[in-house]
Amino acid sequence: MKYSELKKLLRKNGCQLEREGAGHEIWYSPKTGKRFTVGRHNTEEVKTGTLKSILKDAGVQ
Repeated sequence: MKYSELKKLLRKNGCQLEREGAGHEIWYSPKTGKRFTVGRHNTEEVKTGTLKSILKDAGVQ
């Protein structure tokens, strides 16, 4: 999954972009109450471990 696809999935599941940092975006999930970072590498594939971690923090899995 590419970062751009991941961001669409996060929005679809109610997550919100809070702010943009130097190299990452800070997202918030109302389901879990957690904040988490997502890289800005829209055309790159998300590494498996990173993807699992983001989806867990977002409450998607």
